[in-house]
Amino acid sequence: MRSKTALVTGANGFLGRHVSRNLSESGWHVLGLGHGAWTPKEANRWGVAEWFSNDVTLDALQDMHARPQVIVHCAGSGSVSYSLTRPLHDFSRTALTLAAVLEYARTHVPEAVVVYPSSAAVYGNAVSLPIEERAPLLPESPYGVHKVVAEQLCLSYASNFNIATVVIRFFSIYGEGLRKQLIWDACKKIYSGDFNFFGTGEETRDWLHVEDAANLIRTAIVHATPECPIVNGASGRATSVSEILKELFLNIAPHHVPSFSRREKPGDPKHFQGDVSAALKWGWSPSIGINEGLHQYVKWFKGEVV
Repeated sequence: MRSKTALVTGANGFLGRHVSRNLSESGWHVLGLGHGAWTPKEANRWGVAEWFSNDVTLDALQDMHARPQVIVHCAGSGSVSYSLTRPLHDFSRTALTLAAVLEYARTHVPEAVVVYPSSAAVYGNAVSLPIEERAPLLPESPYGVHKVVAEQLCLSYASNFNIATVVIRFFSIYGEGLRKQLIWDACKKIYSGDFNFFGTGEETRDWLHVEDAANLIRTAIVHATPECPIVNGASGRATSVSEILKELFLNIAPHHVPSFSRREKPGDPKHFQGDVSAALKWGWSPSIGINEGLHQYVKWFKGEVV
């Protein structure tokens, strides 16, 4: 019987699924809490041994009657645009659910490790690249502001209640199964024959494959302390939107090229590149390059959507 138990909130979501499977394959007994009517067979396919369909609240966590050694809080908001249209709900999904997790740890499992996947949106438009963890926090959207609040909650519970925590500021996570954001939207547009895109194409992002993100979360577990270390989760490489689209067009519509509206999306910083020195010192490193990852994504997209 497995002795290690991990609780993954939002286990039915994009990142949560990959984290659950990664932990399960590493010997953890994984419990999942979040939204969605998951069958036991489907949950088990993603490494979730027990699935609890519920909101992430203190009552719901208590009702599980579990004593996890690790809690990975993958539940919450994941959209800048959503935060601009429903800021209060975004705050609730981000900060209040994390507050419930931290309070549950404080009152029921104070020996548990809490891992919080945050976002590079906390940096806003960075003054210099690559962005180090000590860079000023200047979020450009409610989404980024709410992530800052969530990080402060982690720091508070760590310092005041001796909860071992760790925060990972993820940049642009992508991979098979993601049905939102640039790569998903671009694939749909290309297949529909719409080759015009927002912005200039010169905007950059630091893309990290979801499997590498899950590996970093597992690696971070042993580094959680009441000092609440914070590291960037990224590839360390800035890739322009035009580079991403070039690769997608090669895989989908090789006889066409993208055009750009030169209009910017509100709340989106122009350039992102993470300094991953701290994560590399933990012995972690990204293993899936952007071209390989995009090829895998397009293959999945064709099989699942087209």
